[in-house]
Order: sequence, then structure tokens, then C-alpha cells
Amino acid sequence: MTTTTVRVPTKRYEQRKNAIVGSAVEVLNRRGVRGMTLADVAARLDLVPTGVIYYFKNKEDLAAACFLRGIDRYNGLIAQAEGGPDVRARVKQFLDAYFEYRARMLAGEAEPLTAFNDVRALNSAPVNAAYVDMFRRIRTLLSGPETRGLSRPALGARALLLISEVFWAPVWLHRNDVEDFGRVSQRVWAITVDGLAAPGADWDPVSLPTLIPKAGGEASSELFLRAATQLINEEGYVGASVEKISARLNVTKGAFYHHHETKDELVVACFERTFDVMRRAIRQAEAVSTCGLQTLATIATALVEYQLNGNSPLLRASALTSAPEAIQPKLVARFDRLSDRFASLISDGIADGSVRPVDVNVGAQMLTAMINAAAELHHWTPGVTPQAAAALYVRPFFEGLAPKA
Repeated sequence: MTTTTVRVPTKRYEQRKNAIVGSAVEVLNRRGVRGMTLADVAARLDLVPTGVIYYFKNKEDLAAACFLRGIDRYNGLIAQAEGGPDVRARVKQFLDAYFEYRARMLAGEAEPLTAFNDVRALNSAPVNAAYVDMFRRIRTLLSGPETRGLSRPALGARALLLISEVFWAPVWLHRNDVEDFGRVSQRVWAITVDGLAAPGADWDPVSLPTLIPKAGGEASSELFLRAATQLINEEGYVGASVEKISARLNVTKGAFYHHHETKDELVVACFERTFDVMRRAIRQAEAVSTCGLQTLATIATALVEYQLNGNSPLLRASALTSAPEAIQPKLVARFDRLSDRFASLISDGIADGSVRPVDVNVGAQMLTAMINAAAELHHWTPGVTPQAAAALYVRPFFEGLAPKA
């Protein structure tokens, strides 16, 4: 009879493995799944790549370990809120735990949280299962007397609203001093549970004309930008190769280079297209609305419907993490400019009484996060139509996930 000896990992082995995952999280957050390499991770620890392969046979296994660690961290934050007496309390406890953790991160007292920007690009069954379970726990935080009667899709949409706000926070949180993170948490909570709309304000978004220009031909610049945007959203900057973009359009690589000299130029053009669509929605909404809330609701509804139409998506901000670092500052500045525009519109609504008095800067970032995350809505509310999204997803953002009775 043959027996197999199972080697129990030593403490030193586990320490080194944990250090590798910790290093990989920072690389993954900056470069995405496709852009991360074992050599990058090894170099941060003064190792050769084979030193990492001893623990993880390939970068996909390492990326999976990073995502699973991040899910564990978020589950720990969720656990701190699960004992709350009602939805409002649980949301507050979860947000407080999250912003307190980020403060400890900056103080060097806690490990970095994994960004889930391209978690689907990995296509790992264990990661996907753990991610769905984490989402279900977020959804449970929102289940209570305040939300009784809501359908499962409606609760799923609200869970996406909540989790997308914390996923977006690292984009703008650096504008605040660490000592003010508690104050920031309070303001995010106030908008999350009570929304932007003033009590009694009418929900009356206006339909807008089409937000996209017509494509001029089979290989038009607009078609290239649409195909590239879809691929970058799905696979990140590195995964969206020229070959894949051309193949999706059934054209040659030469046709690609007729429109864009480099891939960097293409990703900048994709972002510019996204900014153009958002600015177009703002201008059109301002032209037909009678108050600040209606302007904001019209913009959000139009852009979320646009996101869900399928053939002409907005480029998700998560693409920034894997774009070349040289072009990131310019693109971040453009997002900041849009956020400032939203803040101005919120101020208009506060002035005319249609929007509650809120922190306009925080509200603008939360509105941006909501629009950006709409591309994920179909994963959590299967079968949702662009028109149904206004009621399931956009309206709860404005009226609150658990408004006071």
C-alpha cells in the first residue's frame, strides 16, 4: 500500500506567499489583470520571477488570489454592519467601516484593498462565486422594513448603487485629509440613504434625443471607437489589442492605423468620445429642464439608458487603471472637470429647492459613480431593459435607498 505525504505549509512559506499577494495587489490595482506580470510582482520583493512561480504557477492564479483576498477584506467590512438594527444603520456601519479602513491603509496600518475593475476579465470560477456571494451579502444589508415589497431585481440594483460608491471612492478620496474621512463617510451615507431629491420634489426626467453620432461607414472612426470601447471595458487596455479591435469589425489592421497612429491615441479618443456624450447629455438636459433636480435626473436617466443599450457604451473609468501612466493625469483631469460640472448642477438644484442641501462635491462623485457602474446592472438584474433601469436604479439614487418615513 502506497501512502502519500502531504507537506504542511510552514509559517515562513505562508508569510512569503502573503507578501507576494500583497505586492501583487498593488500591481493589479495599477495595471489590471492583463497588464500585471509576475516579473513586476517579483521585482517589488527583490525576487526573480521563478521565486513567484514557486507559489503561483501563473499570473492568473496570482490574480485570483488577489481578488479573493480583496473579497475577504470586504466581507470583513460587511460583517461589521450585519448586526445593525435597520437598513439605515447597516449602511452607515458599512460605510464607516470602509472609510476607517482606508484611513488605516494610508497610515500603513492595513493592507491595500483590491480593486475589482476587471475582475470579470479573469473569468475564474472560484473568484466569480466568491464575488457573487459578497454582492449577496451587500444586498442583505439593504433588506428590511424600509425596503419591504421590493423585488429581487430592485434590491440588486440598490446593492449595486451601494457597492459602486465604495469602489469609486479611491478616485476622489485623495482630495480629502485623512482626518476628514469620518466626515466624508457621514456625507456619503446621507446621500446614499436619503438621495439628492428634496422631500416632495417631483420625479420627472425628460427624454432626450440620441446622444451618439451616426456611424459613417463600415470602418468609420465612430465604429472603431465603439468596438475599442467595448473591448477595453471587457479586457482592459492591455487586453484590447489592435488585432481584436480589427477582428470585431472584420477589417484589417491597416484600416485601424488609417484612423489612429497608436493604441494610446485610440484610448484617448475613446475617453474623448465618452466625455463628448456626457457633455452632450448635460447641454441637452439643461435646455429642456425647469429645475436642478429635473436636469440631474434627465442626465442620469439618459446616460444610464445609453449604457444599457449595448452597442455604444461609455468607456468605464476603470480603464484608467491599465492605461499607460503617461496619459492618466490628463484623463483624470477630464473626469474631474465633469465632476465639477455635476457639482455646479447640484448647487443649482439646492438653490431652487429641488435638491436637498448636501455636500455638492461628494454628491457629484457619487452621481459619476452611479452612471459609470450602470454597465454592470445587467449582471445583477438579468433582463433589465434600459427603460426599466430608470425606476430600478436611477430613481433610488435620487430618492435614497432607505429614506426616512
